[in-house]
Amino acid sequence: MASAVMNATFSSTNSTNTLFDVFQEVSSYNVQLNIAERLWASWYLWMQNDVLATGIMSFVMHEIVYFGRSIPWMIVDTIPYFNKYKLQNQKLPSWKEQWECAALVLLSHCTVELPQIWLFHPVAAYFGMDYGVPFPSIWTMAMQISIFFIFEDAWHYWFHRALHYGPLYKNIHKLHHTYSAPFGLAAEYASPIEAMLLGFGIVGSPIIWVSVFGDLHLLTMYVWIILRLFQAIDAHSGYDFPWSLRHIVPFWAGADHHDLHHEKFIGNYASSFRWWDYCLDTEAGLEATKARRERKLAQIKGKKAQ
Repeated sequence: MASAVMNATFSSTNSTNTLFDVFQEVSSYNVQLNIAERLWASWYLWMQNDVLATGIMSFVMHEIVYFGRSIPWMIVDTIPYFNKYKLQNQKLPSWKEQWECAALVLLSHCTVELPQIWLFHPVAAYFGMDYGVPFPSIWTMAMQISIFFIFEDAWHYWFHRALHYGPLYKNIHKLHHTYSAPFGLAAEYASPIEAMLLGFGIVGSPIIWVSVFGDLHLLTMYVWIILRLFQAIDAHSGYDFPWSLRHIVPFWAGADHHDLHHEKFIGNYASSFRWWDYCLDTEAGLEATKARRERKLAQIKGKKAQ
């Protein structure tokens, strides 16, 4: 851990040191570390409480990324030029809708997600998560994050699909479908039960990984969360550009995939990829509906011909 790695260096550190003082001393004794690693170690050494240090950093990171990524979509909604890329361009969110959505999301972050964020460190550390320096290699992080995306997508598909079952939809998931034409801020506009249930796929994937393999760094978790937030917000943006990722990676879901889910209220249950909906015939939209109808008609004709 950061405090263990640097313990000998900072035997003289006391509560009067500023974060800058700690960083200066870390830098002077650990020239082999890059600037980001020095800042990381300095933060944990200065806080002197690993759980508190991770909790504050995690919550601040989540809020900056979530609202920081949502603001550009709010701006795009005000520029007429981009309307031609809007999937449901007859439905633009009003400022009132966006501010009401932001208020509920922020409330959810502070009351539902904050306790989960705070508990992540002790739980993950118990199973062997590392949060010291140096950081893991980019290739290790890329491999693990790719696995997290696949695992979370499967989790999201099945539980999201279950939430569209009558009573579960009415009592839990209906709130998320308040907006039939979604926008970026609405990515985490959901009931507390849904936030915890679907959120487990995001937080639980790394915990399961580290409990089995004992190899996970907190930085990998942060990069995974940032990328997943970007994916969720972009999928709810309501915009499909020629340069959107789904035009480059055919099996990537993208905004067009999730926008149809909100418009039709059924089908397209997966979060990041298209394969679950394709293989299990739960794709939404006119083309998918037409294809299912034609297959059923073919089956009926085949039975009659027998």
